[in-house]
This record gives sequence, C-alpha cells and structure tokens, in this order.
Amino acid sequence: MPLLGQIARLPLKLIAPGRPRRVLTGALRGATWIPASGPHGCWLGIYERGAQRLLRSLVRAGDVVFDIGANVGFYALLAARLSGPNGRVIAFEPLASNVAYLCRHLELNCLENVEILQLALSDENGRGFIAESAGPSMSTLASEGVPVEVARLDDLVDSGRIPTPQVLKIDVEGAESRVLQGARLTLARHRPKIILAAHGWRQGNACSRALRELGYTTSQLRDGAVDGNYSIFAS
Repeated sequence: MPLLGQIARLPLKLIAPGRPRRVLTGALRGATWIPASGPHGCWLGIYERGAQRLLRSLVRAGDVVFDIGANVGFYALLAARLSGPNGRVIAFEPLASNVAYLCRHLELNCLENVEILQLALSDENGRGFIAESAGPSMSTLASEGVPVEVARLDDLVDSGRIPTPQVLKIDVEGAESRVLQGARLTLARHRPKIILAAHGWRQGNACSRALRELGYTTSQLRDGAVDGNYSIFAS
C-alpha cells in the first residue's frame, strides 16, 4: 500500500451485519447508523454530547475538517453534515474493520464529501502497528499488533495530497502528542481549531504544552482525573 493510503475499497464480508437505525437525538439526529458498530450512545444521539455541540459551533459550510482517529465515523458524519456539499472531510482510520463500518455509514447517508485515508497519523512516515487488545474503538499505535501505514500530517498537507484544514478532531487513544508533533508546521501556518481527546494525564500535559508552544490558547473541556480521559479545545 502506498504511504499516503487509499480511499478504502473493502470486501463486503468485512462489513458486519446489523439493521440500520435513525439517530434519535443530537446533532446527527435523523442520520442512518448501524447500532452494532459502536456504543449505543451513537444511535441514541447522546454520545459525547459536549463534543458534538462544540463541533457544531466550529464547523461552517465549506470548511475542511480532519477527523483523526475516525473509528466507524460518528464525527466524520457530523462534520460532513455541518460542512455541507461544498465542504470536505478527511477521515483518518487505520483499521480495516472500522473502515468497513465507516464506508457503510457514508453509503447509507449518501455522503460524497468524505474521503477516507486508511492510515494512522504520527510523527514519522512508514509502517507501524495498532494494538487492539481493548477492542477496535480503543486501539492505539504500539510496538506490535496489526500492521498499518503511518504518516506525518505535515507531509500530507505539504505534498498537496490533502487540503489545509479549518477544524481538527483528534482521538487516537494515547498517541495524540505524536500526531501533534507530526503536524507542527500545519498548525503553526494555518492554525485550525482543535478538539483533542487525551488519554492519560501525561498525554494531556504533553498535548497542552505542545499546543501552547505553537501559540494556541487551550482550555480543558473534560477533567480526566476519574478515568484518565481528558478533552482539550485549542484555538
């Protein structure tokens, strides 16, 4: 597979069964969703309601949004709805099983403004591994596991392969600081607004420090003292 990844083309057998439903509430209300693909909060519409509201306030029609760690597509669908037909969403997701659901969700909702890059963003280019011990929704870069393509965001943008973004959502289960390290030039030059999920206080501190060094103002949206899951907004 080339370094920059490909728009996913996966066999149907990878797409798990499940009767689609309409999302009941929230910013994605009315969208078609496969309940078996993720937490029930997704199709109920209550999944990470604070982040939903924040993304809704940030994304404008025509914006370019990067969904880094797209999983099965909840935020990619939301960003596609908010940015509209003239906007563009780049969904970065390395795991084939997640990409299969993501592709199906895009198909069910007739969305054509989302491009999937089946790779993991980090601070280097080449090959890496994803550990799936806690399940596909909790996978992260590791020293062994499922082999994946790895790329730096700066190189993807500088090459012209993807456009410059206005908004970034980052949730990569503990590798957030590595994503930021590989995106320093893009962040410094274009200053997209960022919603970042940091897993563990070390990641939270490292990410906040890296963003402030780049001139961002950061605020903590969620204190992870209880479960280690922090949420940061940077602008």
